[in-house]
Amino acid sequence: MPDRTLRVLIVDDELLARQRVEDLLRKEANIEIAGEATDGNEAVESIRRLRPDLVFLDVQMPGRTGLEVVEALGAEEMPATIFTTAFDKFALKAFDLAAVDYLVKPFDDDRFAQALRRARRSIELEEVGRMTKELVAMLHERESSAPPAPAQAQTQYLERISVESRGQIRVVPVSKVDYITASGPYAELHVGERTFAIREKMHTLEERLDPNVFFRIHRSAIVRLDRIDTLLHAAGGDYAVKLKDGTELSVSRGRRDELAAKMGI
Repeated sequence: MPDRTLRVLIVDDELLARQRVEDLLRKEANIEIAGEATDGNEAVESIRRLRPDLVFLDVQMPGRTGLEVVEALGAEEMPATIFTTAFDKFALKAFDLAAVDYLVKPFDDDRFAQALRRARRSIELEEVGRMTKELVAMLHERESSAPPAPAQAQTQYLERISVESRGQIRVVPVSKVDYITASGPYAELHVGERTFAIREKMHTLEERLDPNVFFRIHRSAIVRLDRIDTLLHAAGGDYAVKLKDGTELSVSRGRRDELAAKMGI
């Protein structure tokens, strides 16, 4: 009997980490990506609303950690869960026998496939609740003994963004991005004369980009500051910026003063 389709939720505050999991899932049969969440609070709401079969859940996140997500919902209400973390690989030994798994970043394709197989098996055997409880208990023990994460890891900004173009995955250096605009559920990266669409929210990109380099001038536009040539004041009290390539983008009135200060005006 063929495997039934699993609905999967991806939870991680790192854009590249979410894209990595999504890219790997799209190579698998009988998988439906039900949605994504970017922090622990959003994860709780998404699990309740979407009722996924499987969750890839980051351990360290703002709002709530992955463990606090499980505690908020209760282990009995959690779908099958594969935890992901940047903890050192020594932690893996504690979870080798768990059907609900634990991935240490960066993980390779084979390790991901193994975790997915284990999760699918636990779902088929209806052992999710018991195994989630066991894994959470082990994670608590491991987390309490793990060294604290370096402070700089909390303020590390995106350096590369993965985009899919014509069936291929391309890595775009953030240093090459001139500006970003919103387009429905997508954000569009403008790199010279090229445009790349990614499935990401503007507020998430704003949080993950260096504020000394990029500035959100409007709810639908983020601009690299050194690409701005002129701040324009149009008739009717509206504002805009003109970039060095001639592109003009609207500036929200509430953002105008902060932008001017960043430009030294």
